[in-house]
Amino acid sequence: MTELLFRADAYLAEATARVVAATPMGVVLDRTVFYAAAGGQPGDTGVLRRADGTAAAVIDTVKGENGSILHRLAEGAAVPEPGEEVMAAIDWPRRHRLMRMHTALHLLCALIPGAAVTGGAIGDGKGRLDFDLPAAPDRAALDEGLARLIADNHPVSEHWIGEEALDANPHLVRTLSVKPPRGAGRVRLVRIGAGDPPVDLQPCGGTHVRATAEIGRVSIAKVENKGRQNRRIVLVLEP
Repeated sequence: MTELLFRADAYLAEATARVVAATPMGVVLDRTVFYAAAGGQPGDTGVLRRADGTAAAVIDTVKGENGSILHRLAEGAAVPEPGEEVMAAIDWPRRHRLMRMHTALHLLCALIPGAAVTGGAIGDGKGRLDFDLPAAPDRAALDEGLARLIADNHPVSEHWIGEEALDANPHLVRTLSVKPPRGAGRVRLVRIGAGDPPVDLQPCGGTHVRATAEIGRVSIAKVENKGRQNRRIVLVLEP
């Protein structure tokens, strides 16, 4: 298994690691700061720097077998050898934009309580969520709500609960298309807000900022009807 350094510290931009395997599918490291695509959040990009000064560009990061993480290299990149030590460095500005957007989408969930999330995607500066709703929500009210929650600078934290605790609280799962990973005996919850009840609390394996003010300015780009009860809400990060 690859040790997931980003799980303990989403702000860690680089770390030394040892190559476990190098295949046409990608490079496996013993530990990594690279987030592998999951739950609507894209995989990280960046570089693997070798001791001789050369760098292999990582164009995507995905999950492999048996808990491994595959770092997919650009075509023609010099592939490091098994046993070699490299410096794994993510494209931090891109990751941070993804973290800001991912956290903003949690706030959007908080503004539409009770509605199931039927789909979603997190992009570089842009993201969306689809909700099971009979009518489209008011766009101006959502913009105002997001601005308020961001300005309030709510803390963002995480903790783990047992799978049995999640089964006893099924309302915590908002997403219909993406289910929390099972089988490890525990599930990671992301909490926004220090109060009771919190602003938002739901299972999530992605990366997030430490407090909502760090998101910066966001706005609702559009609200679309995508079916009889499917409403798509698109967010953008503003400069």
